[in-house]
Amino acid sequence: MPHKFNAARRDKIPKQKHRVTSWPEYNEGLRQRGDLTVWISEDALSLWSAPRRTTRGGQPHYSDLAIEMCLTLGLVFKQPLRQTQGLMRSIARLLGVAITVPDFSTLSRRGNGLTLRPKPKSRCDKPVQLVVDSTGLKIFGEGDWLEEKHKARRKRRSWRKLHLGLDLVSGEIVCSDLTKDDVGDPTALPDLLDQVAGPVSHFLAGGAYDGDPTSDLLAARFGSLIEVTIPPPKKAILSPDAAKEPTARDDHIAEIAAHGRMAWQKATGYNQRSRGETLMGRWKAVIGPKLKARNFKNQKTEAKIGVWVLNRMTGLGRPSFERTA
Repeated sequence: MPHKFNAARRDKIPKQKHRVTSWPEYNEGLRQRGDLTVWISEDALSLWSAPRRTTRGGQPHYSDLAIEMCLTLGLVFKQPLRQTQGLMRSIARLLGVAITVPDFSTLSRRGNGLTLRPKPKSRCDKPVQLVVDSTGLKIFGEGDWLEEKHKARRKRRSWRKLHLGLDLVSGEIVCSDLTKDDVGDPTALPDLLDQVAGPVSHFLAGGAYDGDPTSDLLAARFGSLIEVTIPPPKKAILSPDAAKEPTARDDHIAEIAAHGRMAWQKATGYNQRSRGETLMGRWKAVIGPKLKARNFKNQKTEAKIGVWVLNRMTGLGRPSFERTA
């Protein structure tokens, strides 16, 4: 990786220093992240019961909003479904509201393919600068205890792949998807781009997305003027028509050959892709490195709620930095 080229003398390179310029607002936003009134409002309680259905079949007791609220609280406070039910009952009792709380089996059943509320429209009217990255999340399975206790051979560890798209301008997650571990990053990209509302001016991603299929897909979706920054591999070669009609990838290869990969990284703004990696670390610190749900549809619902939670926290306040050294 380019940022490791100077690893041998990394200790001699002075570290950049920054200062937060919006500390009062950001500090208050951090406090509000722990405020229960952020998660439960009067509007949510008024929509707790499901509307009467007009077709044949059983009448649901709880609306999708009620199920989503309970699952959100369970995700934020890292509670299993039974403990989530108890948490919601205690909150309803403290608020003095006469509502019934769905039991853990209802939460599990309704969470299977739950339709979440549409995300609010972004307050930023600038084109999206999209950074796409993926990470692995552990799921429930037989682990070290089986091997140690019963001397049984452990099955291959299973995991899911979480794909996230971050807008560098607004700081929000604008697209997400949870796939099985055999789905490659370029394969999941079309479904991610379908979720992006509005124009995209810049696309940054890792070397796994390198190739004509990704470039053609981005040009077809957002126009030929989109700026695509994907690092070509070390042994990449120019296209046959590079002398007459060079592509963006050819320009990247030529600039790396002329000035080096570190200079290319700085000139193209590829350093901003680290914010995508920071987002993955933030997910695993706030949401967690594992998925609690057992089946795939519930896991997809859990991942969607995690995206909503992180965006909600981002909306409460973001720090503004300025470099001091």
